Amino acid sequence: MIDIKDLHVRFGAVHAVRGISLQVPRGGSFGIVGESGSGKSTVLRALSGLNPDWTGSMAINGQSLGRVRGKDFFRRVQMVFQDPYGSLHPRQTVDRALSEPLIVHGMDDHETRILRALAEVALPPATRFRFPHQLSGGQRQRVAIARALMAEPDVLLLDEPTSALDVSVQAEVLNLLADLQDRRGLTYILVSHNLAVVAHLCPRLGVMQGGLMVEQISASDLRAGRTAHPHTTALRRLSVELEEA
Repeated sequence: MIDIKDLHVRFGAVHAVRGISLQVPRGGSFGIVGESGSGKSTVLRALSGLNPDWTGSMAINGQSLGRVRGKDFFRRVQMVFQDPYGSLHPRQTVDRALSEPLIVHGMDDHETRILRALAEVALPPATRFRFPHQLSGGQRQRVAIARALMAEPDVLLLDEPTSALDVSVQAEVLNLLADLQDRRGLTYILVSHNLAVVAHLCPRLGVMQGGLMVEQISASDLRAGRTAHPHTTALRRLSVELEEA
């Protein structure tokens, strides 16, 4: 479903992403993990069309992507951001937030679609007429996920979707994403600085450092400590220490 080859992204003199390649099968999940500034979110922004300054090749479902994307691309590929409060308009109700993708893409039967989306993310119908500040962080992120689903995409790009949430709520959101993937056959790329979060949802992941993808590894090999690159080993050790603390 997703094919990235030799992707480079530069911001002036800063070479933020340095020739990474990865593939994600249809209905699969791939995680990208790394410290702040490693380039992981920059990969998502290039793939999503938010950053047009890249070289290399990217394709979705066999269709090559250019720097300018059409409306069909933005219906099929949706992004969920790190901060649900920042990505939702503070003066718009949940109803308005969920209606906008339907209006943009000319989709009908708004009432049914909105109620179905709220049910899919385990939010009561009354949530529909609330404002973001009236919701908890976990509820806001569920609304953001529901909004991404409104256009019935094939691909979700998840940029640190649980980092702003409490640990108990993180698990709920990750389980929700896993259920949605099973039901809808979605393809995910999940970016996080947290190895445990990525390994929970993604059977395979790439580790980034200084714009390079220094290792691609299966979640099972990661759990067993079968790492090849020193940076992956260090991240795994830190993750284990944090879990034990």
